[in-house]
Amino acid sequence: MKQILFGVLYLILAPFLGGLLDGIDRKLTARMQRRIGPPILQPFYDVAKLIKKENIVTNRLQNPFIISHLVFAAFTGFLFFEGTDILLIVFVLTVSSIFLILAAYSSNSPYSYLGAERELLLTMAYEPMVLVALVGFFKVAHSFHFYSIVTSGKPMLLYLPGIFLGIFFILGIKLRKSPFDISYSHHAHQELVKGITTDFTGKTLAMQEIAHWYETIYILGFVYLFFSFTPILGILLTLVVYFLEVVIDNVTARLKWEVVLKSTWVVTFFFGFLNLIPFYVTTVR
Repeated sequence: MKQILFGVLYLILAPFLGGLLDGIDRKLTARMQRRIGPPILQPFYDVAKLIKKENIVTNRLQNPFIISHLVFAAFTGFLFFEGTDILLIVFVLTVSSIFLILAAYSSNSPYSYLGAERELLLTMAYEPMVLVALVGFFKVAHSFHFYSIVTSGKPMLLYLPGIFLGIFFILGIKLRKSPFDISYSHHAHQELVKGITTDFTGKTLAMQEIAHWYETIYILGFVYLFFSFTPILGILLTLVVYFLEVVIDNVTARLKWEVVLKSTWVVTFFFGFLNLIPFYVTTVR
């Protein structure tokens, strides 16, 4: 019962926490660029304004796809904090991403179509590293269950340092940050044409933004698994990781899609797979 309560609290609080992190992100980015920047609550003002605008869609399929994207993004975090098998959770998140891609493909805009193709490529780039991380968690905690990993008492960061570095490397993909923001940029100043969200307007764009807030909290929850052996410090370290991603976002330029794909797969092999070798050597012995 307590686990279901955690899942319900995620559904209620995640949009507020995600929007707040978004506002802090914008403020930090502005300060790094010697600007005052918008107020921290600006993301909420933006979404409220979008909801009030007229909703213009390119075809009848766009809204159902975006609604499905939002529902599955929220459902992913609910399952995660409710304590479901994290292998299932990753598959549900992938379904959410597919609905976003389909929403962009449903448009006739070449920019939206190109953004959808790049989003599909990004999915191919980060999924192998995530699956390797799941195998690593299973090898250490002997379970895919979220609370079994958290309560194992084992410092995942010490057992899986290479996998953590791999996850840190690909984290910018799901957070929509440089150098991996090739399908659409999280910050408006980085993109004249918004790629996958080019044809999203009004309530459609607002739902997409709220889905991103849900994803942000879930992703940080996934990062927290590496520090869960020390709960309070683990939360602080997770926020430090997020801050480092903001710094990287401001000091790196966008990569070409070929470099994104090659670099993520190379990192997956050298940091991910090589980190797993000792577990299989021990098993053989």
